[in-house]
Amino acid sequence: MRFAKSFCKVIDQAAEPQRIAKAFSELRCVFGGAAIVPDVSIFRWERIPRTSSGRIANRFESPPDWAIEILSPDQAQTRPLEKLLHCVEHGTELGWLIDPEAESILTLSSESQIKLFRETQALPVLMGLDLVLSVNDVFSWLHL
Repeated sequence: MRFAKSFCKVIDQAAEPQRIAKAFSELRCVFGGAAIVPDVSIFRWERIPRTSSGRIANRFESPPDWAIEILSPDQAQTRPLEKLLHCVEHGTELGWLIDPEAESILTLSSESQIKLFRETQALPVLMGLDLVLSVNDVFSWLHL
């Protein structure tokens, strides 16, 4: 959970001031006949559902623009990968599957490309977001 909160903080620092996007931890998104709860969901600013008064809505009925799943110790990759594939198949631009034990990040894109990143490799982020992260940067958040 601390890892997911670190993601939200870093993404929000880069995206919120310019109203580019907003990160949510453990947000339930209902779309494509399924309810998906990624560890981190990032929505472009203009796609965040709002009430008539402008508040963030209680229901998100569309896929996130960027979805992040973080594997727990001894967790199989199958279910988190299924969630990310469902997201990408329904419009998510980018998905990350983070494996803390292997210190690697698998990315999925809307072009159906799957890539594996390690160590100092720069990771893809949501287009339009001025944020540069390497795999090492991400895993540094696990240190106190």
